[in-house]
Amino acid sequence: MALSQRQGNHQLKLLPGAKAFFAELVRAVDASLSEVRLETYIFNVQGGSEQVVQALERAALRGVAVFLVVDGVGTPALPDPWPQRLTAAGVQWRVFAPLGRLGLLVPSRWRRLHRKLCVVDGRVAFCGGINVLDDWFDPNHGQLIAPRFDFAVRVSGPLVQEVHEAMSQLWWRMNAAQRARQVDWSGAWQALQRSVEENRPSEPDQVATGGALAELVLRDNLRFRRRIERAYRHALGEAKHDIILANAYFLPGRKIRQSLIHAAHRGVRVRLLLQGRYEYFMQHHATYALYAPLLAAGIEIYEYAPSFLHAKVAVVDGRWATVGSSNIDPLSLLLAREANVVVVDKAFAQTLQQCLEEAIDANAQRVDADQLAKRSYRMRLFDAAAYLLVRVLLFLNGKRY
Repeated sequence: MALSQRQGNHQLKLLPGAKAFFAELVRAVDASLSEVRLETYIFNVQGGSEQVVQALERAALRGVAVFLVVDGVGTPALPDPWPQRLTAAGVQWRVFAPLGRLGLLVPSRWRRLHRKLCVVDGRVAFCGGINVLDDWFDPNHGQLIAPRFDFAVRVSGPLVQEVHEAMSQLWWRMNAAQRARQVDWSGAWQALQRSVEENRPSEPDQVATGGALAELVLRDNLRFRRRIERAYRHALGEAKHDIILANAYFLPGRKIRQSLIHAAHRGVRVRLLLQGRYEYFMQHHATYALYAPLLAAGIEIYEYAPSFLHAKVAVVDGRWATVGSSNIDPLSLLLAREANVVVVDKAFAQTLQQCLEEAIDANAQRVDADQLAKRSYRMRLFDAAAYLLVRVLLFLNGKRY
């Protein structure tokens, strides 16, 4: 679980929920001097999230270079009047992989921009699972009776440069693709060159000392296809006494399931905090299809009850932790662009663990193996059908999981 000393000297702040995240994000954007880059899956201008959009507008109006990328499924179009307002202010914004007429019927369109990243002036970065979306509102379900359960992390230190490089590289690749569609081959080539320059390794710094050890772990469909999955498996495989994992869409492949089961068999206490509210048919029922073998291994499963659980976090042995955008499901681990921060720091990990344990104690219901066995034949049929459908869709996309 150890990271190298070159990944040290980070200052970290855990941000539980959108209210805390938006406050820190707005403060950083309002203090920006030269550049703000923001990527998000959902960009919803309603309630508390409007303050983030207003901060981007203010920054651009005072001359800061502001770059915004949203996903074409999570945010198919910016709501009026914000496209006009942002453009007039000078915000440069793009929609990643718009769906087009055939939408998600084209398998390549399943590869989404799901990461939630921001970097301000190359000095502070944010990473997590929180979209630009108010915690008390859901685009599909309307107003919520309790806030969404989610986390982000504010980071300063060496990995901020990695966040900047990753975001800048994506921006120039999107720019190159746009120029190519416009048959502007010279512009496309120049943009592609800029994206390559962002990928060149910088000169190594001196070994950093002090602060927390932290690493940016990306997943994409080019260079980093399995990095997040491997980070999880490595930590789970080295766990000695405790694993606590919260994940919104939990449908692990065989290797992660085996890692969890093997940990439980060697005496590690494994607790999973999962989605307790019905959100999507396939996600809900396919996850239930995996419960029985996990419970049989001694793994504790809890379902979050008050509202939607959207977190993608974990703590191992009170020392290793991760906060990010990646679910433990095929869409995140095989198809989407994702970003997690992995931390080896006792204080940070224990702060996150305390949040998760409080949620389990106060707001979650434990899944009982006997009750699971009594699920109706109809529900169990839905579970099997949903899991089979996931496997078929992965096969059609040429993926093994």
